Amino acid sequence: MSLVAGELGSERHRVLVVDDDDNVRESLERGLTLSGFDVCTAIDGVQAIAVSRAEQPDVIVLDLQMPKLDGLGFIMAFRAFGSDVPICVLSARNEVTDRIEGLEAGADDYLVKPFYFDELTARLNALLRRPRGTSTVTQDAITIGSLHIEFASRRVLSSGVEVTLTRREYELLTVLANNCGTVMTREQLLERVWGYDFATRTNVVDVFVAHLRRKLEACGEPRLIQTVRAVGYVLRKEPA
Repeated sequence: MSLVAGELGSERHRVLVVDDDDNVRESLERGLTLSGFDVCTAIDGVQAIAVSRAEQPDVIVLDLQMPKLDGLGFIMAFRAFGSDVPICVLSARNEVTDRIEGLEAGADDYLVKPFYFDELTARLNALLRRPRGTSTVTQDAITIGSLHIEFASRRVLSSGVEVTLTRREYELLTVLANNCGTVMTREQLLERVWGYDFATRTNVVDVFVAHLRRKLEACGEPRLIQTVRAVGYVLRKEPA
């Protein structure tokens, strides 16, 4: 059964649209309102911080190139406040390095302009479907090689050293860890971590796996997250 965009069950969700282009901002506001969202707006990162505090949005659509405080600056400041509200970057900057930069800063998704409006609403609803700050776990803690995860405290240690992860990095790692030895396709990971139950062209899984590897292997630890060519990823107890 499909749901009207912006409505999961009977609840309407509030989206904050941040873009300094009046035409883009107003177009998104109209479209998202017609799609069932309650919409608030901001014209730059500074105003977005104030609006987000006042309006408490459920999800944020964010441009990167803005005056005063750009999108990356907003993401870093917003995450520094401890907020885990999902952020979908909507930008004309389409280089891989731009996507990586946005996701590394703390965004949850990245959609390149021009875009299909239906895909934007589908991605927003997918982000809203994911419970924030929770993960499905089967035990209190797990140790896999040099990796140790304590689920109750959300602590991750690599060779005894605590590793700081973003919310989405942690969720991806726990899905892989709870399916240790099982190959997970990119589609399965998109559904379980990002809530995507529809086909979409995105390299967000690959970007986040690269983040995890870099953090978990910072002190020269063996690679636990292995690539299965043309399929996806698997976390193994021993490196391949």
